[in-house]
Amino acid sequence: MSTKIYSSPRAALDGLLFDGMTLMSGGFGLVGNPESLIPAILESGVKNLTIISNNCGADKFGLWLLLNNRQIRKMISSYIGENKLFEQLYLSGELELELTPQGTLAERIRAGGAGIPAFYTPTGVGTVVAEGKPVEEFEGRLYVRERWLQADLSIVKAWKADPEGNLVFRKTARNFNPIMAAAGKVTVAEVEHIVEAGDLDADCIHTPGVYVDRIVLSTINEKRIEQRTTRTRTEAVQ
Repeated sequence: MSTKIYSSPRAALDGLLFDGMTLMSGGFGLVGNPESLIPAILESGVKNLTIISNNCGADKFGLWLLLNNRQIRKMISSYIGENKLFEQLYLSGELELELTPQGTLAERIRAGGAGIPAFYTPTGVGTVVAEGKPVEEFEGRLYVRERWLQADLSIVKAWKADPEGNLVFRKTARNFNPIMAAAGKVTVAEVEHIVEAGDLDADCIHTPGVYVDRIVLSTINEKRIEQRTTRTRTEAVQ
């Protein structure tokens, strides 16, 4: 009987990577990043990647690893943040960037998974975001036409999966991951727990297994905090 469960991140990506491919990578900031699959892509040496992701990791973490190894040719994202390497490579012309408003990025990905090739949004009208794109008026308001986003491969991180590939995401990790799982020609999910068939409450499944081709148990679950802010506790009021 065939199975969707693979023994390691490297095995889960076997035969799926090629130079010049388009890759979607889940996560928001450092939450919900496919922490185990990204190092396996790094080790593969695949290059000239177009990466669709909200951001590009942080110093020595996440997609930053691929950026630092010069495996990424173009980023389609909405947030550059404090990624100094990203800034450096973009300003030097070594990295292409398609900067997209965050809500528009999410909808372009969702549209890709839903099979909707284009949609209209008021976000970006009258700015550089709308340059070269059709703009139409609906009920007295201007809207810019945006195209869907799809990928050769989507990599996502979930909390739980069953052998059929049904996924449950935990809290904030349920960000770009579910829509990216639907928008990839092939989707590989790394998960913290693999449970038996029937153990997941059907009403709590976020991504049905029909969208997931391969699953692998996470080998890295660091869940790094991008910017930790603390305050000194005052003594408890008596």
